[in-house]
Amino acid sequence: MDDDSAKSTSAPATSRCCCGGGPASAPCEKPGRKIDWLLWGSLALIIAGMAGHLGQLPGPLWWQTFAHGTAEFMAKSTWGLLAGIVAVGVIGRMPQTLVTGLLGTGGGIGGILRAVFAGTLLDLCSHGILMVGAQLYKKGASLGQTIAFLISSPWNSLSLTFILATLIGWKWMLAFIGLSMLVGILGGWLVELLVRRGVLPENPNTRELPADFRFGPAFREALHDLKPNATNLGAIARGGLRDSRMILRWIFFGVALAAAIRAFVPEPLFLQYFGPSLAGLALTLLATTLIEVCSEGSSPIAADLLNRAGAPGNAFTFLMAGVATDYTEILVLRETTRSWKATLALPLITVPQVLLIAWLLNS
Repeated sequence: MDDDSAKSTSAPATSRCCCGGGPASAPCEKPGRKIDWLLWGSLALIIAGMAGHLGQLPGPLWWQTFAHGTAEFMAKSTWGLLAGIVAVGVIGRMPQTLVTGLLGTGGGIGGILRAVFAGTLLDLCSHGILMVGAQLYKKGASLGQTIAFLISSPWNSLSLTFILATLIGWKWMLAFIGLSMLVGILGGWLVELLVRRGVLPENPNTRELPADFRFGPAFREALHDLKPNATNLGAIARGGLRDSRMILRWIFFGVALAAAIRAFVPEPLFLQYFGPSLAGLALTLLATTLIEVCSEGSSPIAADLLNRAGAPGNAFTFLMAGVATDYTEILVLRETTRSWKATLALPLITVPQVLLIAWLLNS
């Protein structure tokens, strides 16, 4: 058994005391609330950076670069984070059978295709999509569907599609989208195959649909329960914030780390070596692994790699491998699945596909 799975199934028993319904002789101790140092520490760094940027506070060059980078990342990601919180709140209030009926049971190629198309069409940035993907997994989406959804989502939103088209042209934009969907389908299918063979763990949240389930009536009932009134909007906001906290801690950490890398690692150092060669491709993979760039920021950099460096494969790698090796995404996937095997399947299965396609594009 996977050691991660063993940990997840051996949750400690709930303590009972006289004020919690337990025996009167049990001591009544209030459990101390642990401080989430990663969440609040990362948020403090972000607030300090944004204050330095907005207040134009003096300081060394690295501090000004960090402050500007923090403000830029948050400005580009805030709308996606808010949309993601709302989406998580909405999905959290949907019956699990409805989500299962939409994505299909047991994964399969049909479920993988639905997850890929949903990820491609959903207009959210990479940070917002993490929240939705994690919530879909909790609602019963298979591991293959979750990974396919995450791979195909971050830079394929409708708004970024038009931005990318203006930067690199419609021909390359359509090629990149089609190839990213191919990687998502193949990656999700391979993960499903490994799950069926027992190599990767199944999603413990998966449920079978009742025999009398009908998607149409269930969907209409869910919409009725989500009417935009004060009660529902408040519940969506509270549920979205509660269920997104685990993800927000890693997103804030990623933003702070990305701003720090920008402050201490000059960007021209990377752009100088991003040529259409195997060495340039390797350096692109290294750079996109180390630098967390939100989906809005990845498109201009990818366009620069294609137009200035003449390396379409490197541009595709920067867009796709940045998703597959993104430390925020990997850490969130680990928190969600409670399994390092399931988490590492994301880069191990997708990166070789991306590099092969990139090499062909550069040839």
